[in-house]
Amino acid sequence: MAQDISRGLVKRGHEVAVLTAHLKGLPRQENVDGVRVIRIPSWRRQSYKADMAAMAAYVLIGLWAGYRLIRRWRPDAIHVHFAVPAGALAWALSRLTRVPYVLTTHLGDVPGGVPEKTSGWFRWVFPFTPPIWKAARQVIAVSEFTRQLALQHYPVDIRVIPNGVDLQSLKPGKIAIQNPPVIIFAGRFMPQKNPLQIIATLADLQDLNWHCAMLGDGPLLEDVRQAIARHGLEARFTLPGWVTPEEVIANFSKSDILFMPSLSEGLPVVGVQALAMGLAIVAGRVGGFVDLVAQGENGFLCAPGDQVGLREALRTLLADKSALLNARLKSRRLAERFDLSRVVDAYEATFREAVR
Repeated sequence: MAQDISRGLVKRGHEVAVLTAHLKGLPRQENVDGVRVIRIPSWRRQSYKADMAAMAAYVLIGLWAGYRLIRRWRPDAIHVHFAVPAGALAWALSRLTRVPYVLTTHLGDVPGGVPEKTSGWFRWVFPFTPPIWKAARQVIAVSEFTRQLALQHYPVDIRVIPNGVDLQSLKPGKIAIQNPPVIIFAGRFMPQKNPLQIIATLADLQDLNWHCAMLGDGPLLEDVRQAIARHGLEARFTLPGWVTPEEVIANFSKSDILFMPSLSEGLPVVGVQALAMGLAIVAGRVGGFVDLVAQGENGFLCAPGDQVGLREALRTLLADKSALLNARLKSRRLAERFDLSRVVDAYEATFREAVR
């Protein structure tokens, strides 16, 4: 999402530089569609997560790199995603340089947002986070759910700007049901995403015709493979591992239903992309999925872990091709509210207010 916003701002004549963590195999600096990307050393080893040491290294090294960049370049505003750890860096740089910052909060940096992932270290860092939120010129949440959860801990002004997608580039063409219908999951194989629920649910639907593609990587990947084997479903699943964003979209163009039984979410970009590509959605009733699904129209939301509800929602769509087609068409219509141009409009206006 940060990449899309940066590209959108560059197209409108703004100068944008991104300070991010370096990963092995990536260049230290490059220009991507007019966006200057600077990758600083850190102890980060995996693209989908960072431990406390990597986050601390990013903040410490980023303080020097960011200070030098600001002194040379003199930007008007700093935009930071996540209060922890990047928010700490933005707070310190703003104090040193008097450049205001705008904070976009997702879900993982809000206490209680992703308890299975953050509850341990949040006990230690929470006392230090209120100044990060209070000093921001504006705080943005990617969904109303994230906003409401954040307000329980940080009494500051928070506005909602959802994650968006470029509807001009994400055009599904003529929407038609695949044969067999294709169910797709895209995300990290982490407890938060609940990927094992997918196998448990689809094992109860073997009487129906379907194929499932699970895109992504993570610590639960091997557990997923074993669960598929236990149910004898190897021929009905495809697990390509980590794929590029472009490959995700390519797979969406050949799919019918996004199945995301997540236990917690902010506003997942893959959910908005699936909406734009005209996929029906079956998901956990958590976070930003509430903003993406009109119950019974373009899909279904079920309580986290509700295997019966998830199973019957999928059965409704898989057993009736006309219902599935109508749900897909409805998704494409609902995607209009998440058009990237509207999102960039909102951010551009926010940055202008912050500078004033």
